[in-house]
Amino acid sequence: MAVLPLRRISVIGPLAAKRGALDRLQSLGCVHLISGVHVDRKEKRITDEGTDARETLRFLEDCPQQRHTVFRTVSFDMNAIVARTLEVKRTLRALEDRREFLVDRIRFLGKWGNFQLPPGDDIAGYRLWFYDVPVYQMADVRKSDLIWQEVNRGDRHAYVAVVSKDEPDPSAMPVPRTHTGSVPLHALMDEAHELELRIEDLHAERASMTRWTERLRDNLDAAIDRADLSHAVAQTWSEHDLFVIQGWAPATTIDAVREFTDAAGLALLERAPKPRENPPTLLENDDRLAGGEEIVSFWQLPGYHDFDPSTVVATSFALFFAMIMSDAGYAMVLAMLLAVFWRRIGGSLAGERIQSLGLLIVGMSIVYGILVGSYFGFSPQPDSVIGKLQIIDVQDYPQMMRLAIIVGSIHLALGNVLAFWQTRSRHVAKGRLGWALAIVGGLVLWLGSEDETGGPVMQIGIVLMTIGLACVLIFSGEQKVIGTKGIVKRLMQGGLALTSVTKAFGDVLSYLRLFALGLASASLAITFNELAAQVRISAGPAGMNLSVALLILGHSLNFALILMSAVVHGLRLNLIEFYNWSVTEEGYPFRAFRKRSGR
Repeated sequence: MAVLPLRRISVIGPLAAKRGALDRLQSLGCVHLISGVHVDRKEKRITDEGTDARETLRFLEDCPQQRHTVFRTVSFDMNAIVARTLEVKRTLRALEDRREFLVDRIRFLGKWGNFQLPPGDDIAGYRLWFYDVPVYQMADVRKSDLIWQEVNRGDRHAYVAVVSKDEPDPSAMPVPRTHTGSVPLHALMDEAHELELRIEDLHAERASMTRWTERLRDNLDAAIDRADLSHAVAQTWSEHDLFVIQGWAPATTIDAVREFTDAAGLALLERAPKPRENPPTLLENDDRLAGGEEIVSFWQLPGYHDFDPSTVVATSFALFFAMIMSDAGYAMVLAMLLAVFWRRIGGSLAGERIQSLGLLIVGMSIVYGILVGSYFGFSPQPDSVIGKLQIIDVQDYPQMMRLAIIVGSIHLALGNVLAFWQTRSRHVAKGRLGWALAIVGGLVLWLGSEDETGGPVMQIGIVLMTIGLACVLIFSGEQKVIGTKGIVKRLMQGGLALTSVTKAFGDVLSYLRLFALGLASASLAITFNELAAQVRISAGPAGMNLSVALLILGHSLNFALILMSAVVHGLRLNLIEFYNWSVTEEGYPFRAFRKRSGR
């Protein structure tokens, strides 16, 4: 749970060694480069070869049939494989489009039957005109003077062929004529069969090419590495016979950079960031709580001079998820889903972090569900082993509201305390501490007011609120206190900050959604159980089957609603309410200049 300290580095050397120095830094993979010259951002970053290879790789990876991967072979020709694979992709797309057209055409002509239109001279210049007539309008056809024949009839339509040298007048028939085309049904079916064979062959060829995916991936990574290196060469400063490479590097990697520069005969300058500089943000978290880093990076990365909220976000998100779910049975289903998709989720750093976050959510949800004493809406007997573990009653509205308010107050107060600690060297940090005291004081005052003997508790709350709001008034302003004018300006800034009291009150009340959503999920589970019990009794012999079906359908629906609401509202409370009281700066990510290819 930390923003890693960075050092600003400058590597200086002769121009002839510039590309080699950048190549070595790319191998180290620990430097975030700073552009020294203006580079057009729309500059093409990778070659056409790399783009084609990426498209080829994606096409082969999406193939449902995968062959054994070939890792090493002297006969690998990347250009030939890329060209042939893209040709297969384009041909497949064209053939599948044609097949869809033929399927629709065959379905349409099947209503008329298998026929071939004769040349006009074969029947004395007469031609066939086709009409798709609704059955209820056939009476109008019978009244006409045209020569016609009903060749087929469905439930709602009759298929009529009219014999005439010229197209009948539109008013003579109740509907416009239908265009059947000149290609007979059997010819379309033959072409469709040939297309199926060709498509099958191309799919087999695509599957056979999947053996090259690993080699393509390595070559693609190498192509991107070369493009990144060329881009870095273009964006670093050079003049006359010297170059300067500037960037940010973690303090723990400076020794490795210095070892490289000493070996290469290059000069290295490094220093700590200046107060007004804005370095990139590089977070470091414990693997068990690193899932919060993915949430933080998705929404808003904290600034370099701010604190890392990842651990708090991960823990509180899991807690909010558990409070909204409020059922150990649903939590066990979530655990089974996580186990089923475990391998699919993993495989990357982000995936491993999601796995750790999933384990945290499942663990907290099971524990909270046991404390609530709910298992798919059923409650165990109070004298049973698991029944004795129940200490929270979801149906006790005052208790659940009190719990939600306590959780919300602690969450927001913690955010202010963390912000205070991060900026403790500045006087405005005491304003953050004041907000934490005011929120806790308000909570203590409210809890004391609910108890007839809570007078002393209320007094403690009033004292905490008074001290906290006084700190907000005095220390929230940036104005230096120099003379009477400075004091007045500082107090005016503090008074403006005090207007956020209503915001703090509203944000704390926002945590009541935990109570409301938890109550809704528990109530739905109980309702579905009661409905299933009634159906089993009243539906006769089929009652048991209907009851089971209702239970499965109802709990599946409730589980899906719980997942959606837990994700949406769990994120909202962290990324809006908590962020507003804790994170003060928005940062940008540390992007290491590194090589992707591993072979």
